[in-house]
Amino acid sequence: MLFILKRFGAAVLLSCLATVAAAQSEYTLRPGDIIAIEVLEDPTLNRSVVVLPDGRFSFPFAGSLRAAGRTVAQIENSITSAIAPSFAATPTVFVAVNPREREPLSAIENDTIDVYFLGEVNTPGLREVEPGTTLLQAMAQSGGLTRFAATKRIQLRRTDKSGRPQIINFNYKALSNGASLDSDPKLRDGDVIVVPERRLFE
Repeated sequence: MLFILKRFGAAVLLSCLATVAAAQSEYTLRPGDIIAIEVLEDPTLNRSVVVLPDGRFSFPFAGSLRAAGRTVAQIENSITSAIAPSFAATPTVFVAVNPREREPLSAIENDTIDVYFLGEVNTPGLREVEPGTTLLQAMAQSGGLTRFAATKRIQLRRTDKSGRPQIINFNYKALSNGASLDSDPKLRDGDVIVVPERRLFE
């Protein structure tokens, strides 16, 4: 009897896993979703990235890739093709997605603003911060920078009141070495903090 129960439990588990895998394969990504990426041949590239409002995400050696409207398999193929020239053989890429829950409009009444961290930070993705939080304070909440980070070229990207894109450059390395801070802008809802990948010899 115990053997039968164990076999039944294993069958249920496998069925659940198959259902999850099927849902992942059919799901098309949207802005705000979190993508977990694993490269079997180089674990230093493993990370989670967020799909930004423009539907794209960044990954080392691949640059900016489109995610919105694509499936997990399509994203795996895009990453593999983009980073393949950096490997001796075709790399093995695994992708999993964690969809961001959407709240009804009537429930979006809170005391925080949404800020996105993109690129070479240890915990990229969406952050809910208090109004009045500055760029430097938000950087302290990003979990630190990866070894690929271009610390001299950090960017704050936002849209001004007229709808035009605005980019504010930020030299985090100089600040860490004791330089005075001339400006530490307060963040707005929807701001994106981008930490680019370091160039060769940078």
